[in-house]
Amino acid sequence: MLKIHQLFLRTFVIIFFLIFLSISFTTYFWSKNIYMNQIEKNLSQNIDSIALVLHNIKDIENTVQQFKEKTSLRITIIDENGKVIVESDKDKDSMENHKNRYEIIHAKYDGFGKIIRYSRSLNKELLYVAKKIKINEETYYIRLADYTDKIQENFIRLSFHIIGIITIFLIIAFMITYFISIKIKSETDNILKFLIELSDKKPSYEITSNYTLEFNKITRFLNKVALKLAKKEKQKAKQTAKLKLANRQKDEIISAISHEFKNPIAIISGYSETLLNDTDLPNSMREKFLNKIRSNGEKMSQIIDKLRLSLKLEEGKQQTLFTTCSIKKICERVVSDLKDKYKDHEVTIEGNDIKIKADETLMEIAIGNLIENALKYSEDNVKVILTQESISIIDKGIGIEEKELNKINKKFYRVSKNGWNNSLGLGLFIVHSILSLHNFKLEIKSEIHKGSEFIIKY
Repeated sequence: MLKIHQLFLRTFVIIFFLIFLSISFTTYFWSKNIYMNQIEKNLSQNIDSIALVLHNIKDIENTVQQFKEKTSLRITIIDENGKVIVESDKDKDSMENHKNRYEIIHAKYDGFGKIIRYSRSLNKELLYVAKKIKINEETYYIRLADYTDKIQENFIRLSFHIIGIITIFLIIAFMITYFISIKIKSETDNILKFLIELSDKKPSYEITSNYTLEFNKITRFLNKVALKLAKKEKQKAKQTAKLKLANRQKDEIISAISHEFKNPIAIISGYSETLLNDTDLPNSMREKFLNKIRSNGEKMSQIIDKLRLSLKLEEGKQQTLFTTCSIKKICERVVSDLKDKYKDHEVTIEGNDIKIKADETLMEIAIGNLIENALKYSEDNVKVILTQESISIIDKGIGIEEKELNKINKKFYRVSKNGWNNSLGLGLFIVHSILSLHNFKLEIKSEIHKGSEFIIKY
């Protein structure tokens, strides 16, 4: 296994050669393209210079020869029919018609044409650039050509200069990187030594590094770790305190559950014992006792159902079936189910019916919990208001203190020890969890001794 500075150095060497090759090829083709474009531009400018002179000089052949001597470029002047009328490097009479040459065709229609082609007459490859001009109201084509072997020589010389500069730069970068890798090795060795001491016992010194920001952060972090180890006993004490708190909370939860089961169990036991011991009990009284037993059995079943539902919601195991459902119908069913239980209170539903995408069963549980809570603590009738954005359940009950509002969504939390849905503190936790499954929100507005408003926003 390689050390970090060896890995760093090997990686850089590989990257060095890859960058060198990439830059070399890129530079070659990029500079070649720029160089060829510059040559084309120079040829085009020379054509413009010749055209300017030819407008004023009648001796075209003499002018062309003088330009040839100064520039060493091949110059050809062609008339509109493709006939060569002036040629600097060969006998014009021996040359074939140029009307169908690529550069002449493009110059005819576009005003400018270019191509690299092998010349059979000169047995060399040339870069041809042609332009269409007017001389004495007649159309001519001036074509300049440069030998590509000369261009290639100049280009290769330029490429070697550029690649040489890049190579020197990369070698300097390589040397700098090598020394950096040596320094990194030294820093990592110091950190490793400190870690070994840290694993055996408390280090006798503080490690420091100002080489880079990262090493500085690592050393500061290691010093913090060493400090934390020194405070290990205090942390253990805190953990013990946390465990005691968790056990106390667990005891409170068990106490709340046992309290809620104790009353219905006592009622069931008492009435059952009476039925068993008094065989002469009147039928009306027997039926009343049996109804009491049944209702308290249902109460215990509801408590168990709430516990199971809260666990499923908390663990994300509750299955959902989303359908388009009527909020008004859900509210009417809830009110109908609670009517017999809360005969002294009335629930009014206001607003138009709203259709939403939801799990109808879970939404009925959530709305039922909110309406039943309002009925339980309200001194007046309960109002349910439906809008396009929300469902509001308004009561005139005892209200909730502001400091309690942020806590009542927690599992097993009971406001002011008064309880919520059989004093288990599960009601709002279940409501909040169900609404979270639907991406709905629950807002609570409350004033002590004036009442509360629970708003479901969808």
